[in-house]
Amino acid sequence: MASSSSLSTSFARKVDLVKCPYQADQQVKFLHLQAEIESLLLEVQSLKQQRSITGLPALDPISGSKSN
Repeated sequence: MASSSSLSTSFARKVDLVKCPYQADQQVKFLHLQAEIESLLLEVQSLKQQRSITGLPALDPISGSKSN
């Protein structure tokens, strides 16, 4: 039978895997990409707000053409 300390160590490793399913370098890349996406989303929202204030038509973010 396994000792109490080895069981708790094994459990701690499993908990860590659940909390952080990616390797450390992948987790860092993921977090950077997530922050960049949030930053770009805020920029798009700001540009949309500026366009609505100035009365310019909104642009389709994919094609760049005016949307109706």
